Amino acid sequence: MKRFSFAHAMMVMPVQALLGLVIFLPAIYVFWLSLNESSFGQAPRWVGFANYVEVLSDPYFWQAFLNTVIVINIVVYVELALGLGVALLFVGGVPARRLMIAIVLAPYAISEVSAVVMWRFMMDPTIGMVSQTLAALGLPTIEWAVVPEHGLALICILSIWLHLPFTFILLYSARLAVPTELYEAARIDGATPWQEFRRVTLPLMIPAILVSVLFRYIFAFRIFSEVWLLTQGGPARTTEVLAVYLYQEAFRYNAFGKSAATGWLMVVASVLLALWYLRQIYKRMFAADA
Repeated sequence: MKRFSFAHAMMVMPVQALLGLVIFLPAIYVFWLSLNESSFGQAPRWVGFANYVEVLSDPYFWQAFLNTVIVINIVVYVELALGLGVALLFVGGVPARRLMIAIVLAPYAISEVSAVVMWRFMMDPTIGMVSQTLAALGLPTIEWAVVPEHGLALICILSIWLHLPFTFILLYSARLAVPTELYEAARIDGATPWQEFRRVTLPLMIPAILVSVLFRYIFAFRIFSEVWLLTQGGPARTTEVLAVYLYQEAFRYNAFGKSAATGWLMVVASVLLALWYLRQIYKRMFAADA
């Protein structure tokens, strides 16, 4: 085994310097800013952890936190179920599979701004195609701009539609990597399709499932563009999520220290969640070799 030499360190150093420049230094500055009271035209004034106390005592923060938890759990697990179902369906065989895969992956080729504009038009309560269809069927329309529950539901649907290709491609690749010999042996032993799924498919796909859930948790936790472009947190800040709350504090209320504190609270929550999932992945993938 070759030793890590000074030449190897010199080759890695530019990447490390770039990471420090674009990630660690800004993160340190934001943490310092979170310990100060700051706004436009105002010199930062040291307040310690007062910004964190103010954020954690703000009812709008907890409303945004609750909305974020609701959106995350709906988006991640519904998307996981759909992605796993579609992946298994495609492995089982569908007509024109290449075309169907391209259709499933198509939302990833659309920018989030274009997607939100398209969905806003389709779901418009007066002229939207979906609203007119619901009215023709005698069903109530989705008042997503007025009713908070409708707004959050539409945000979830839009986010699932946009990011389902990511979950699908991970799970589809994991399913294709399962050796066919295992299924042949299971059939010889008289296993039913459900038993094949429980005893062969699911255990071998657990690492990929955990990875997809981990990434989707992190992405959904910082969801911003779908909410901001669709409802801007309204009506009356009832559909705000944490990223929108941070944006509002920084650029509408000019409370830079408070928004920086919100950002660091989000970082800590994301790291704790990631560590838990990485531990689960480690246990699944490497514990058996210990």
